[in-house]
Amino acid sequence: MTPINIRPDQLAQEMLDYSRKLGQSMENLLNAEAIDEGVSSKQIVYQEDKLTLYRYDTPEGVTPSATPLLIVYALVNRPYMTDIQEDRSTIKGLLATGQDVYLIDWGYPDQADRAITLDDYINGYIDSCVEHLREELGVDKVNLLGICQGGAFSLMYAALHPEKVNNLVTMVTPVDFKTPDNLLSAWVQHVDIDLAVDTMGNIPGELLNWSFLTLKPYSLMGQKYVNMVDMLDDPKKVKNFLRMEKWIFDSPDQAGETFRQFIKDFYQHNGFINGGVWLGQHEVDLKNITCPVLNIYALQDHLVPPDASKALNGRTSSNDYTELAFPGGHIGIYVSGKAQKEVTPAIGKWLNARP
Repeated sequence: MTPINIRPDQLAQEMLDYSRKLGQSMENLLNAEAIDEGVSSKQIVYQEDKLTLYRYDTPEGVTPSATPLLIVYALVNRPYMTDIQEDRSTIKGLLATGQDVYLIDWGYPDQADRAITLDDYINGYIDSCVEHLREELGVDKVNLLGICQGGAFSLMYAALHPEKVNNLVTMVTPVDFKTPDNLLSAWVQHVDIDLAVDTMGNIPGELLNWSFLTLKPYSLMGQKYVNMVDMLDDPKKVKNFLRMEKWIFDSPDQAGETFRQFIKDFYQHNGFINGGVWLGQHEVDLKNITCPVLNIYALQDHLVPPDASKALNGRTSSNDYTELAFPGGHIGIYVSGKAQKEVTPAIGKWLNARP
């Protein structure tokens, strides 16, 4: 074994450098400005209960598509992840390709919302937003972009309302919820969901957030805080770090009845694969989806493993199905520099080829 050669003067210099960076980091943290929730300009176009539908302003010199793109985000965490900073914004990238971008912000459910069901979200809120766009813009169909759980919601919507969906894009969306490498699913199999919902009503967002963090405890709860000292002596990097931290811990509570059905029907019973998911009087059948589908997954995704997303292939009736693999993780697919160069332009190009 090669001996470790550490000279006292080198060690002393490293300690001095670390102390200097730590001191500068604390100063930058104390002087940091208020952290915004998204960087792109947008307008409220529709509201219902806690839901807000935004339209993002089209950049100067860009002609928007005649078919609006509706982004459906997950209920867990907040949708400004798609617009987290100026140079790493999925929203800005989509706008640059000519998409007319709308986004559903679900807001923060409280105990008054504990009885809201999955049917209310899919056939109520999402359909209300689609109907608003159809009426206001004079279009028959919209494009849907579903992200993570929002992708599962979009699949259900497209299966139940195929006549209203022109194109469907799913990003890091679980379809097979019981792949062997799905640690989150393995945990959930042994949870008494009825007891949890009956006891708490709504499921605390903080509880879910810490569950996600403990899937990768070293990198998500330890390593990043050790490494942050090497970046936080730069005021710009401070703001970007705080933006991400704010998003990570900005976790809305989950409406109890929706949480109950989603976990039981999908994580425990694997409803897209095995069937048996009912919303109101209708069973969800992916074979009812006939529109073009672009399915994007992340190769290092620890929350939605690639095989969980790739299971969509062959389960719809679409004769236009495309997959795109991104060499990154569940969050990197939105915020990494590589994603801005590869994923977002690919979505825009794919949509523009299918007006």
